[in-house]
Amino acid sequence: MRVLVDCRYIRPGKPDGIGRYTTGLVRALDRLHPVELLVSDPRQRDGLPDRPAHVLPAPTGAGEPFVARRVNRLVGDDPDAVVFSPMQTMGTRGRRYAVVLTVHDLIYYRHRTPPPWLAAPVRALWRAYHLSWWPQRLLLGGADVVAVVSRATGDLVRGHRLTPRPVTVVPDATDFHLPAGSPPRTRPEGDRIVYAGSFMPYKNVATLALAAARLPGHELHLVSPVPAGVREEIERLAAPARPVFHDGVDDAGYRALLDGATALVSASRDEGFGLPVLEAMARGCPVVVSDIPAFREVAGDAGLFADPDDPAGFAEAVRSLDAGDDWTARSERVRERAAAQTWDGAAEALLQVLRQAVARRRG
Repeated sequence: MRVLVDCRYIRPGKPDGIGRYTTGLVRALDRLHPVELLVSDPRQRDGLPDRPAHVLPAPTGAGEPFVARRVNRLVGDDPDAVVFSPMQTMGTRGRRYAVVLTVHDLIYYRHRTPPPWLAAPVRALWRAYHLSWWPQRLLLGGADVVAVVSRATGDLVRGHRLTPRPVTVVPDATDFHLPAGSPPRTRPEGDRIVYAGSFMPYKNVATLALAAARLPGHELHLVSPVPAGVREEIERLAAPARPVFHDGVDDAGYRALLDGATALVSASRDEGFGLPVLEAMARGCPVVVSDIPAFREVAGDAGLFADPDDPAGFAEAVRSLDAGDDWTARSERVRERAAAQTWDGAAEALLQVLRQAVARRRG
């Protein structure tokens, strides 16, 4: 089986969820089966295995619907060739190989504000794409198998009847785990709580700010860069608390924040997985998050949950971690649950999906 992985969604120097998912899977999958890389920028190879790389146009270009023609020339008539894409937007028209496309979430059908870093024409297409289900159905119809990052997303894909193809979970994971055998953690000093995510409206950071106002002595640390005008609104809602804005940190800085936090918090209304939640759990940091299916799936009974519109509920859950013994017990529970969610496990699931796709293509 010849496996090619679409790495064109990696953003060099600006790692995001899709890029981390791609990188983690490629590294782990290559330990099980040799891979080849599809890139649009040579820098996308940084941190990936030293394997053959083929250059294709960027996935946001106008020619993306016809990119399968380029891939056809790479794979020739190999009946065992399969391409894995970490997104569902890769063009498949006219392909002569098996394809696995990935759906991370369906958030933007309910929350149609596009990511601000996209170019204006792409944002316009993004909005149009999410006005109805038929573009999604058309794209997923070009796959042999559809991968989803969680059961929560898979349930939505099936519930909206977006594809007749098999839908299989290839979960997200993290490399933030503490070393095996590390002793139980003790509660950090400082009463710091951390939010690691964007400030798009569905992330509902206002609830966290209002909860911070009910937590005298606690500090709300916000990791990601803050858009213009948002900082002032968060400060107003959190008063008299004074939030700490980090405006972006590297992985080492992020790990340090999690290691010094009493909890990671998120009041998001919608998620496909919830990677920051898993990252915090892997560091032994308790999580206080909104009661939504994706967070329930990641954190299980190890997490603490509140209604996304209930700042008082979030504040109460954070205060329940004030006692050192209770904090350590919760830390051990989240760490144990996170230990089962690894890139090696995700890669094994992906390898089975790739074999399934080749078998369906042959059939």
